[in-house]
Amino acid sequence: MACVNADGTITATAKALLKSLETPLGVEEVSGRLGQPLFRVRSSLREMVEAGLVVVQGDKYQATEEGKKKAAG
Repeated sequence: MACVNADGTITATAKALLKSLETPLGVEEVSGRLGQPLFRVRSSLREMVEAGLVVVQGDKYQATEEGKKKAAG
């Protein structure tokens, strides 16, 4: 499932994921908070890392400043 639309906007699911990443979290933690399966969370995180909305810190993920702005918008 795509998180970033062609026009640069993000989906509601992506907003929820980004809001959960204000502090660094592992994939399992994100999955549990959102009630989404691991495969979907991993896929979404990969897409958002590529888009510059999330950064990887070891085995944890955190929203970038750009990601936080998109989540708030």
